[in-house]
Amino acid sequence: MKESTLVSNNKTRNSVWPGLDSAALVHSAAVFRYIRELIRSAGGVLPFDQYMEAVLYAPGLGYYAAGARKFGEDGDFVTAPEMGDLFGHCLAREAEQILAAIPDAVVLEFGAGSGALAETLITALAQSGRLPSQYNIVEISPDLRQRQHERLTPLCKRYGVTLQWQESLPQSPFNGLILANEVVDAFPVTRFRVERGQLQRAGVRLDGDAFAWDWMDDLDADGMEAQLAQRHQLAEGYVTEACPRAHAWIRALGSCLKQGVALIFDYGFPGDEYYLSQRDCGTLRCHYRHRAHDDPFLYPGLQDITCHVDFSALADAGREAGLQLLGYTSQEAYLLSLGLMELAAPRDDDDQRAILARSAQIKQLVLPSQMGEACKVMALGKAMEHPLAGFDLRDRSASL
Repeated sequence: MKESTLVSNNKTRNSVWPGLDSAALVHSAAVFRYIRELIRSAGGVLPFDQYMEAVLYAPGLGYYAAGARKFGEDGDFVTAPEMGDLFGHCLAREAEQILAAIPDAVVLEFGAGSGALAETLITALAQSGRLPSQYNIVEISPDLRQRQHERLTPLCKRYGVTLQWQESLPQSPFNGLILANEVVDAFPVTRFRVERGQLQRAGVRLDGDAFAWDWMDDLDADGMEAQLAQRHQLAEGYVTEACPRAHAWIRALGSCLKQGVALIFDYGFPGDEYYLSQRDCGTLRCHYRHRAHDDPFLYPGLQDITCHVDFSALADAGREAGLQLLGYTSQEAYLLSLGLMELAAPRDDDDQRAILARSAQIKQLVLPSQMGEACKVMALGKAMEHPLAGFDLRDRSASL
């Protein structure tokens, strides 16, 4: 899960949950009405992937499309680049080697959040003399685009880097480095279960003035869900997720990348771990004000909804799209391979506060109890001849 405190049940949640201000209540009520109409238009039950897409991405209403603050202490969760600059400086070392090996390379970042990673990368690459000619950001949120613009435009002007925003992948193939940090886990998913030997997919219905789960018998017998259930021999009552949209996204990457690397950072597992017998309730998690829980119907439009990533499925999709698997490992191994401890060494001008802050960053980034093991790194590439340094310490590609 993302960096949040896990709240496991409604009784506990009600005792510790932060209150909502009037503006948040008004916004969530508007999202509720929007979803209610979608449910009615769908005949009474809305497939869960459509619910998840609406509450996260509906223009002007969805969690990622509206203006609520999401990152940092005042938001709902903290990502690695938001903790400080160590993550970005490690990644810059990898980026230097990739950009040096590719002519006319650009950087394309999906979901740049507050712009923290882009700021650190551009600054570090300027110092090494490996700046790309363009830094492009795929961002659907007008609010986040504005924050990124304010943060990054002066920096890019200073270093002569063209900064552009787009809402989708470019149509023409390009050379470069694609970055996706905690992007895939927010793709809408199909939630499904095994019931009397058959598969049912989850839907959302109205239950008075609230939303509730429903189950539909309309899954394709040859679809991704059926293939996963067969491959992993899912038992009666098993509930889990599949993400066809992640496959489509990987196919799109394969189409637009002429030469270069896509680096994907996210919470997840290889397929054999994702569908373990003890993970029979799936990986669905929601995040609100640094609390993680499992109720996607709470505060629609105000909370993040995520599912862990099946990295085996991503690797398979990459191969089908003509991409080569260049590496797969834990965030801990990846950052240590790129010299995290060297970058974190005390500096001459450090005071005690700076030393403690850097130590806290290291713990959050690499400890198994924090992000070190839960967050994984995958590299997919095309026409790349040299190995990537981030996988020197430990490459787990064979587990996929």
